[in-house]
Amino acid sequence: MRQQAEAGDIVLLSADESEALTHPYLAHAWAKRGADLRVPAPGQSRKLALIGALDHAAGKLIVHRSRTKRSTDFIGLLERLDPLYGPKPGDVAKPVILVLDNGPIHTSKLSRAALAKRPWLKAEWLPKYAPELNDIERSWRDLKRHFLAHQTFQSIEQLDATVATAVDRLNYERQRHLCHDQRIAA
Repeated sequence: MRQQAEAGDIVLLSADESEALTHPYLAHAWAKRGADLRVPAPGQSRKLALIGALDHAAGKLIVHRSRTKRSTDFIGLLERLDPLYGPKPGDVAKPVILVLDNGPIHTSKLSRAALAKRPWLKAEWLPKYAPELNDIERSWRDLKRHFLAHQTFQSIEQLDATVATAVDRLNYERQRHLCHDQRIAA
């Protein structure tokens, strides 16, 4: 399916959820062996749910941010996908395949009904306990490691704004990288 997406025959989306914390992530830090790597963070850590889809061919990450990680939030992501990939009058539609794991947020009655309302979107289910097969996991890692690591956020609103900016920057960098990889034949 990845080859079909890269050839432009289909649109391949990998979807999953993650979370961002107001307390810092520690990622790739140099320290003496045995040193205690901690960043002081006052108060209780709060989290922001990230429900997203990765477009393989475009390298674009689409993220719905929420305070909860429920089926209604997954449907919020589907609603963001509607104008981007749903059928448009006069356009020839490519098949759109959404790769999902078997998490409860995706398999609930509400989520399955929302998927059924989108006949243009075909769900492809991953095997259970195989997150390494979902390509969006690398995007979550990059987002946390390169944009959220070693920072403490004072509020959930500050974290939300930082995540939105980080997703935009990540998409910009990937788009720029994709443009450099394209070769022009003479």
